[in-house]
Amino acid sequence: MSFAGWEKMTLAVNGEAECKGDNTIPRVIQLVEAICPVIVSASRVTDIPAFYADWFIHRFRKGYVKWVNPYSHQCQYVSFAKTRVIVFWSKDPRNMEKFLDDLDATGINYYFQFTLNDYEKEGLEPNIPPIKERINTFIRLSDRVGKKRVIWRFDPLLLSDSMTIDELIRRIKYIGDKIQGYTSKFVFSFIDIGEYKKVASNLEKTGFTDVREFSHEEKLHFAKKIGAINRDWKIPIYTCAEDVDLTIWNIRKGCCIDYDLMINQFSHDKALMDFLIPHGQRGLTSFLPEKRAPLLKDSGQRKECGCIWSKDIGQYNTCMHLCTYCYANHSETVVRKNYEQYLRQRSSDSFSEKIVPE
Repeated sequence: MSFAGWEKMTLAVNGEAECKGDNTIPRVIQLVEAICPVIVSASRVTDIPAFYADWFIHRFRKGYVKWVNPYSHQCQYVSFAKTRVIVFWSKDPRNMEKFLDDLDATGINYYFQFTLNDYEKEGLEPNIPPIKERINTFIRLSDRVGKKRVIWRFDPLLLSDSMTIDELIRRIKYIGDKIQGYTSKFVFSFIDIGEYKKVASNLEKTGFTDVREFSHEEKLHFAKKIGAINRDWKIPIYTCAEDVDLTIWNIRKGCCIDYDLMINQFSHDKALMDFLIPHGQRGLTSFLPEKRAPLLKDSGQRKECGCIWSKDIGQYNTCMHLCTYCYANHSETVVRKNYEQYLRQRSSDSFSEKIVPE
């Protein structure tokens, strides 16, 4: 049976305070409708572990967050009541490490999509730690949660006059040689400038006018070289939302909200398995995950994306990495203003339902 949408529930939340004359009436309880996702993405559009870990753990303890659609601006409440997996996306998850014991104590399942790029020389990722520090964080996190729950991403791959395929390969090899024993999956994607006009605009504003996409032939050339390196690493390699066939070099099409990973790592979780595996088929040798996963494919993602359904709780214009190629930040000025507002609420320990309140 195909995915029919998340279960819903009635949620009691704090309403807005009312001001009448000189008197302020305290917040009142309101009843709202909330969705109850089994899988939460935190987040494709901002680095929650790096910048908003305190907010996340506060809201997780409260049991819900408020999410605003960036296009329609419609609000939606998201309850953690049925959540069994949280997928963290980060380039610097150090701030989340101190909360892992708390998460473990709740029995919640989680894993990390850890983007470990090297564009230091070019300054394309201005607010992330040096590559050596990030490698150390990757290794420490892998030791803590297990290598199968820390996925290495090099995303996106881009080319320029100085950033040749050989130079990319050299930098990837440097990272891979350090972490090959600390991950069980390597994922990459090619930059897509044409699809995101804001990416091209941001690159031009910062002077990176010669950054370009890969041609089909260059994708094949890159895959051949990375496939050759992987004879030593022996790490399964996947692409992210790419239509090019690279299987000749043992590179398969992958997914980030990963059905197979959840089946393999969290099989002890009955509630999760009831969602992932059709009723009555658990334990059957005839059950094939490759037939079930497509029924759960997230239709809200790109055609070539293999992810299953999750609910993303991120907020646009909040990621302070300020990566030049980012599609989720539309204005550096707005990002900095939002983050300053967040820091003020964090300093007073009064976190809002959203990452940054309106």
